[in-house]
This record gives sequence, structure tokens and C-alpha cells, in this order.
Amino acid sequence: MSIQILGMVSTAYGSESAGWQGPVVDPGYLADFARAHEEAGFDRALVAHSATSPEGFAAAAHVLYNTERLGVLIAQRPGFIQPTLTARKLATLDNLTGAGRVAIHHITGGSDTDQRRDGDFADKQARYRRTAEFIEVLRRTLTSDEPFDHAGEFYRFEGAFSSVKPHGPVPIFFGGQSDDAIRVGGRWADVYALWGEPLAQTRERIGLIRAEAARHGREIGFSLSVRPIVAETEDAAWEQADGIRRAFEDNLARSGAGPWRIGRGDNTAVGAQRLKDEADEKLVHDERLWFGVTQLTDGGGNSTALVGTPQQVADALLKYYDLGVRTFLIRGFDPVRDVRDWGRELVPLLRAGAAAREEALVAAGQSR
Repeated sequence: MSIQILGMVSTAYGSESAGWQGPVVDPGYLADFARAHEEAGFDRALVAHSATSPEGFAAAAHVLYNTERLGVLIAQRPGFIQPTLTARKLATLDNLTGAGRVAIHHITGGSDTDQRRDGDFADKQARYRRTAEFIEVLRRTLTSDEPFDHAGEFYRFEGAFSSVKPHGPVPIFFGGQSDDAIRVGGRWADVYALWGEPLAQTRERIGLIRAEAARHGREIGFSLSVRPIVAETEDAAWEQADGIRRAFEDNLARSGAGPWRIGRGDNTAVGAQRLKDEADEKLVHDERLWFGVTQLTDGGGNSTALVGTPQQVADALLKYYDLGVRTFLIRGFDPVRDVRDWGRELVPLLRAGAAAREEALVAAGQSR
């Protein structure tokens, strides 16, 4: 399959290094940010989720209505909206904005504190079982031509049905690194989302997840999330990375709080712990995978960066392509400017490199 390049939008300007500016919801900024992704050649933009952030479906609709081609990946946590209603929301957006522009990303939740802000006091093991059941019902609601009943551990429905159907499949993304997560994702996800870890660890995770999917007679795709730091020369890129770290440290010293600090120290996700351990081991892995910002956080979120020239960063990303990754989620520390810069060099280089590899795989009869 051809690669997919994803970005991430927000309802207000900001990042760990830049700080957050303006109102929490700035409609003009969100529209400009979405259009910048479309003009730069991105396929989708992630609309993130937390228990204190603006509501994702409304933000996603604004993105879709202000672009012509760009798709959205809507993050949500199972347990707060019924899966039958979520399916109808997705299908309705698909019908209103054009087929194939809507996808959903399921987040089981790594912070008990953040879950409880929305009234969820279930433990992590229960949350993963709930996520599995949620996706099962969601998928059935999106595809069933007849009403159906369902009686499970967390959900019970009689005559569940959606009269509105999407024009095509709604891709289901999922993330998590624990054993429970791998069991759920391997069974139900279309695309398994990975953080930007070193190549050896990524190869290991892909192998484990593929093996779990194979147990259910399935194949599964993979997404990688990473933060490119790109400049004309490698030295300039590393100088930029150092500046981003210093700015983040200054923001932490001034405020001690912010969107990146909420729940700090409470993230129990296995993936977050893996990133923290890798950051403690060393700040640079695989020549240019940088953990300088990761070290200042609780390990959660998309914080690892690839540092170098556009060609160097594209080549580094393509090493993950060689491991089986076909979706790349990239976001910047100067959000809109970075997206526009990447559209000129990084995005075309990444697509060209992936196309060359795909041609080689097809020629060898190994395309997947």
C-alpha cells in the first residue's frame, strides 16, 4: 500500500517550546492550520483528545469544512460515548464531507487522573476490555445491514442499527504497548500506532503485534509518530533542537504547568515508561532519533524527534518503512511554519522514497 502522511492540528497555537497563545478555541487559526496541512500534501490530521481539551468531533468538522481533500483522525476514549452513537457520528461526518475523510483513533487511557476528570474510575485492565468491546460494536454498527442485539461486559443493546452508513471503510487506529493493548489492537485495529522508538525496539513491537493479529487471521498496518526538526544543514538542525529544549525548560520554569504538564507523573502507560527508559539511557538513538524533549516530560505523548536535513530525516523515516510502517504522523514544535516547510521538501522526499521502495517490492513480488 502507498504511504499515508498525517499531521496534527490544534484549536490554538502552541507547543512545548513555543508555549500556548490566544484563546483555547481559535476558529481562524484551526482553519489556517488545516489548510496548511492540505497545501503541504498531508493525507490526514489528528485531532487529539484529553479530558480538558476542546471536543474532538466538533473540531474535526471545522477542519473538514475548511478543506477540500484533507482527512481527519479523531482521537477518542471508549467509555464516554456509546459505540452506536459514535458510529453514527462518524458515518454522518463521512456523508457530509466526502467519502474516506474520516478515521478514528481509540485511546484506552494511560493516566487514571485524566480518566477520572470525565468520571471514569475503571482500572486499566477493565478499560482495555471495554475498548475491545467498544470497537466490536462500533464496527458492527458501521457495517450491519440489519438491527442487531449485543450483550457484553460493558454494553448492552437491543435492535442497534444505524440508517446512515459511511461510503467506505472508516479506518480504526489504536495505540498502546502493554500486553493487554497488543491483544486488543491485534484483534481489532486496522492501524496500530507506535511512538518514535529506536529501530530495534520498533522491529520487536511490530513482530509481536503482527503475531497477535495473525492469531486472528488478520493483517494489520502500522503508524509511527515522531517530531521532525529540519534545517538546511545538520549542524543547524541540532542547534534548533537545542533551542527547542532550552525554550521548553524555560516554559516549565516560568509556569510549572501547561497542557504538557497535566497529569505529569501519573502516566502509567507502558509506552510512556519505555520512552522514559530510552531517554534515560541516552538522548540520541540511531544517529538522529532525539529524546531531548522526552526527557523533560513524563514520557507520554509524541515527543521524540528526528533531527537533520530534509533528506536525512526522510531517510531516517524510510528505515521505519522498511520495517513495515506505512503511516507517518509528523508534527512540529513551530506548528504551522513546520508544516509549510515540510511541504516543500520533507513530504515530497518521503513520498518519493516510499514509492521507490514500493516499486522494488512489487518487482520482487513482496508488496504488502
